[in-house]
Amino acid sequence: MKAWRVHEFCEPEQMQLEDIPVPEPKAGEVRIRNHAAALNFFDILLIQGKYQVKPPRPFTPGSEVAGTIDAVGEGVEGFAVGDRVQASALGGSYAEYSLAAAAKTFKIPDAMSYEEAAAMLVIYQTSYFTFTKRTTITPGEWLLVHAAAGGVGMSAMQIGKAMGARVIATAGSKEKLDFCMEQGAEAALNYRDASWVDEVKKITGRGANVIYDPVGGEIFDLSTKCIAPEGRLLVIGFAGGTIPSIAANRILLKNISVIGSYWGGYCELHPEFMAEAQADLFAMYEAGKIKPIVSQTFKLEEAITALQALGTRRTIGKVVLTI
Repeated sequence: MKAWRVHEFCEPEQMQLEDIPVPEPKAGEVRIRNHAAALNFFDILLIQGKYQVKPPRPFTPGSEVAGTIDAVGEGVEGFAVGDRVQASALGGSYAEYSLAAAAKTFKIPDAMSYEEAAAMLVIYQTSYFTFTKRTTITPGEWLLVHAAAGGVGMSAMQIGKAMGARVIATAGSKEKLDFCMEQGAEAALNYRDASWVDEVKKITGRGANVIYDPVGGEIFDLSTKCIAPEGRLLVIGFAGGTIPSIAANRILLKNISVIGSYWGGYCELHPEFMAEAQADLFAMYEAGKIKPIVSQTFKLEEAITALQALGTRRTIGKVVLTI
């Protein structure tokens, strides 16, 4: 099978597309004939060796995949060859076939495309986990979502709105701001213009009750200036490339909470959560409350071009490889 391989940590342009053996599923695993694989910003960090998890080399990047089950390992129940599924891949998804643990594989609704299914798993699980296990949203609260036109930001807007939040989005271009308004944001502000901080305070009156930050860096620092008293500042990731810090007096004086949200680590300790969350997310999808938006698709052979588009922030929603 064809698969992208990283032999040493490198830039995405240095990956190699190679022919490697089709893997055999072990006990508790399924093999998927891939139809779509989604890209995430952390894939770039993984390839570069800058992610908090560093896989042994060589490896195939990618974690989200959708396709049809091609083979099942010993002891697997509830799945059969030909089932349409999405999964968190073992050993990477930028390939023609992937393995996945049966416990992290889910049959997808008939109306869901493979592209949507691949684009859904990590980002919607992350936001669902954040809004159910790390904090809760009271209907009517103001939710500020940074980098809202990206995949994880998109999921936060949609799920937050479904839970009754009033959403303010930030993004870096007119096209992305328009996208955020189409997704139901009540206001969309350009974070390249420092006035967004004052605009948030003007719109909300007291500041945002909940701030969802997958960016870090200066965005995080400025967020502490427009958060409401007793607000919750959610640390999702550091796509901006800089891990921020905060002066403890800011936490004290406003009675705010700074809350980490690491979905992957939680699932390692609570393996049952993923299936429970996905059942709720499928129900929300079928009710029309959430919908993954795939803005661009690339062929498997174009993975480097796709990662370049993602890395330069030119994309909206999710980017998917078709196989």
